[in-house]
Amino acid sequence: MTDNLRAAGMMTVALLLLTISDAIIKLISVSLPLSQIIVLRNGLIVLALLAVLARRRAAWQMSRRDWSLVLLRAVGEIGAAWFYLYALVRMPFANVVAVLQSTPLVVTLGAALFLGEAVGWRRLLAILAGFLGVLMIVRPGTDAFDVSAIYVLISVLFVALRDLCTRRLSAGVSSLTVTTISAAAVMAVFAVTSGADPWQPASPGLLTLVALTAGLVLLSYLAIIEAMRRGEISFVSPFRYTSLIWALIAGLMLFGEWPRLMTLAGAAVIVASGLFTLYREARAGRRRPVAAAVGPEMRP
Repeated sequence: MTDNLRAAGMMTVALLLLTISDAIIKLISVSLPLSQIIVLRNGLIVLALLAVLARRRAAWQMSRRDWSLVLLRAVGEIGAAWFYLYALVRMPFANVVAVLQSTPLVVTLGAALFLGEAVGWRRLLAILAGFLGVLMIVRPGTDAFDVSAIYVLISVLFVALRDLCTRRLSAGVSSLTVTTISAAAVMAVFAVTSGADPWQPASPGLLTLVALTAGLVLLSYLAIIEAMRRGEISFVSPFRYTSLIWALIAGLMLFGEWPRLMTLAGAAVIVASGLFTLYREARAGRRRPVAAAVGPEMRP
């Protein structure tokens, strides 16, 4: 099994965990303000990561260039989380994730333009086919298109900024350090803005669910970091599409949403594009060394 295939498997599992976490956030957002949920969730994530990094002082030693990239990446993380999460609590779950599927195309284009990463024409066509599948689901210009989807599209641009900055980091930069700074930055921004939406008393059950989302996000982040270390952005990014499948299942089981025929057709196109890229990699049998930079391509 090649590094790209291993990375694809890690990305698929990570997106399943993130989908479960997002579904839980959407469920409990009717009882707790979103800012309160994110501050509590990210606070737990930061505490867990700081405990791991407590004896790794070298993990915080970075060059000025890397610190600049980490801080710029944090800006991307904040923007991605802000717009995505506020869309998540306002739109049907599967619709939010469907719009987010435009991310691989943006990231792959950015990798080709700014990082000089090669993208074969077959994989490029497969990615474009997947994007057409997303359009079949979103159906812009029709009544089926939710105006709140603009929030998700803005989030996609911030995701591209975040991931491309991550790709430029030096090999010696600790993935845990990058994740800690990102989680702390998001927590700080939501804490500052929480004044406009006062916190509510939380039952032990709700707090348990918040803690569960923190654990799921942390596990998924670590899996995605490893996936992006091993695989090429242009190959691994299309496997974000699998989150749409998980979202459709979650939408049906948790929110009673069942997609229309056009949505199912679009999902089929997306899955087919992912399977085709997997087939091309397996057939070529290429091996690729571990990437020279950390690259957590995380869902907001």
